[in-house]
Amino acid sequence: MKTAETTLQKWLGIRCDHWLDVMDELNIGAFVADGRRRITAINLSAQALLGLHKTEVLDRDCREVFTGVPCTVTCVLDHPDASGEKNPDLEVTDEENRRHLITRMATPITNGRGEIAGCMTILQDHSPITHLIDRLHYEEHRLKIILDNLDVGIFTVNRGGLINFFNRAAETISGYDRHQVLGKSFAMLFPDTETEDVCLLKESIASGKARTRCRGCMIDREGVNVPIRANYMALKNETDVIIGGLATFHDMTLAHQFNQTISNRYTFHDMIGKDPAMHRIFDMVSVVAPSDATVLVEGATGTGKDLMARVIHSASRRAAKPLVKVNCAAIPENLIESEIFGYVKGAFTGAERDKPGRFSDAEGGTIFLDEIGDLPLSLQAKLLRVLEDREFYPLGSRRTQKVDVRIISATNRTLTDLVNQGLFRQDLYYRLNVMRIELPPLAARRGDLPLLIRHIARSLCAARAVTPPAISRSAMQILLNYDYPGNVRELENILEHALIICREVMIQPDHLPDYVRQRNGRRTLQESAAVPARDAAEYHRILSALKKTGGRRQQAARELGMERTTLWRKMKKYQIRL
Repeated sequence: MKTAETTLQKWLGIRCDHWLDVMDELNIGAFVADGRRRITAINLSAQALLGLHKTEVLDRDCREVFTGVPCTVTCVLDHPDASGEKNPDLEVTDEENRRHLITRMATPITNGRGEIAGCMTILQDHSPITHLIDRLHYEEHRLKIILDNLDVGIFTVNRGGLINFFNRAAETISGYDRHQVLGKSFAMLFPDTETEDVCLLKESIASGKARTRCRGCMIDREGVNVPIRANYMALKNETDVIIGGLATFHDMTLAHQFNQTISNRYTFHDMIGKDPAMHRIFDMVSVVAPSDATVLVEGATGTGKDLMARVIHSASRRAAKPLVKVNCAAIPENLIESEIFGYVKGAFTGAERDKPGRFSDAEGGTIFLDEIGDLPLSLQAKLLRVLEDREFYPLGSRRTQKVDVRIISATNRTLTDLVNQGLFRQDLYYRLNVMRIELPPLAARRGDLPLLIRHIARSLCAARAVTPPAISRSAMQILLNYDYPGNVRELENILEHALIICREVMIQPDHLPDYVRQRNGRRTLQESAAVPARDAAEYHRILSALKKTGGRRQQAARELGMERTTLWRKMKKYQIRL
């Protein structure tokens, strides 16, 4: 039994028990076996690791202690060439029933004749390291879950500005999947590399100083600027060396829209008019606004339907919540459902994440459905359900979503005619027509013209921080004689034109557009003879854009701020042929 130990003592120059003590000091398990694989010595660390006392181990075949194929296949007593090599891990259980993964490294002990007299084996327990790695993986996974469930966008970059982390909220705000941005420069998220947001993050990384509550814009996957509020800071390692940067940011789109609504708060004072028809409308609005009743606003283009919706919202109990406008005629038919009701991940090709629609954006507030007469029949039933049940299905979802919004709709078309033509659901019409407000064309309220002209001129000059000029009697007469097919909006455009041209203290006829001065201020365009007066302004806008772009519809649509399909539909409506 002592042969291996004696040989080991001669081989190492120290006693076997001293060698085992040294291994104990290093917290390394060790044992010695003779040529018959009988364990002749074992240190305390190995006993603790195996969960066995030395009396249970000494003089036992090591194969009985270390069971398993790896031990029998790689034994150095049979394979001396494997000396010093790490063998496959073995799993052992200690006296407290805790499992350990150990690595064995054995070296044969030879006598003076070169014969194998036994072996010495050290046992390295790497379970603590494995547990630490597992713990780190768990903590990393847990941290990612936490960061992914925050409603604040987060991304991190290395010192070179390359993105190495991008959470789910950042995906939602930017429209990018994390795999599309990881490893790329964070400058791709901003309009240009000189933008303040890029400079601030670079500055934080360079200086180590945080920048907080910074306002700026991020550019999303579609190329649209998204207003954000962001914090930027440097990331440091345990030795306080800067290794990158961190950006956290909030999508301020709704807040921006809301602030715009508040800063441009409309009240009854913005509704100018002394005409009896307008006073009846004012009286109705004062009664309707405080309620949650659905309102239908009818009127020709430019009569102030948008203003009416804002006034009603501002005077309602929902004034502190968003007012979200949807132009049903400006959104392509194949996109309008997802735009209004939102969609869930996988609803269609490219739907890589859930996206809320306009109804969700308007939660608690008001949604203004402009040009409701252009809403496709396929969506009218879905809108009817919202009106009846206050719930809807996002595109691709099997679960309904509750919604608390007030609905105001507007149209420049006669909905009853559309109902008779089968283009608009009768039941939806009755649901929308709970309270109906019909705005008269400007030509029907000529008595309001002097009041409106002065009010609009003052407002335009206030916006430009200039003193409003006087209006000469001859110029005023031309303005009073004009028919205004574009209604109040056209009056605003005419006055803005005059104010820009006028460099004097008084607006003269020469400062007015040419077409206003023609025939004593009455516009007579032959091509508009077949177009109803209520649609004339839009008709002429389209004609003007088509002439300006040489008949190129794509450019004309861009000039008009509408989709190409919308332009084609309106050209068909007005029988405009190129």
